[in-house]
Amino acid sequence: MRNFITYDWFTVFTILGLMAIAAAKFMNAYRFNDFLSVVGNSKYLKIYTKDQKFIDVFDGLLYINLAISGSIFFYLGYSTFVSPLTFELVPFLKLLLAVATIIVIKTLFERLIGSLFEIDTIVDNYLFQKITFKNYSGMVFLLGNLLLLYMQNYAEVIIIVIFSVICLINVIGFTTSFKNYQKTINPNFFYFLLYLCALEIAPYVLLYKVISEYNT
Repeated sequence: MRNFITYDWFTVFTILGLMAIAAAKFMNAYRFNDFLSVVGNSKYLKIYTKDQKFIDVFDGLLYINLAISGSIFFYLGYSTFVSPLTFELVPFLKLLLAVATIIVIKTLFERLIGSLFEIDTIVDNYLFQKITFKNYSGMVFLLGNLLLLYMQNYAEVIIIVIFSVICLINVIGFTTSFKNYQKTINPNFFYFLLYLCALEIAPYVLLYKVISEYNT
């Protein structure tokens, strides 16, 4: 992998991700500290779900890091396990834009569904929990990228470990949401499966295709 990738730009983007996280902590240090313990403690979700806004600057800053760090990690992972890539700034920016756009459109579409079926409160609370765990995943992506940039000899191991941790975090988040809304889901389990296929699985298949086309 290291023979095909120039790391200077990745370092720049990684610093931008760090700056976004630092800005979020500076804006609300108390909330940030609660956010760091969200995986093992539901305090953050209980407190801040009630105060959520359609546009939340704190979540927005963490989302910036998620989009940047996730794009870098996907790029490095694809280049390591599928096909080595030659780094070019413009195509990478297109990839970053695609990742960021898919996440935003997916979230807006889910909010639209909530409005159409008049379940805004349930959907908004569910999305807040999901966004929280995804933003937390963004911080893990950032850590993984730092390791990949400076410990290149262990790239395969690092990618597998980080990916496993990300999956675990999101499984915990999904389980938390499922438990919170189990009474609502059980009578409508078929529609819940349709939701998983259409809005949870399909976007990531699309994202993989975008990354695959990056190399063509």
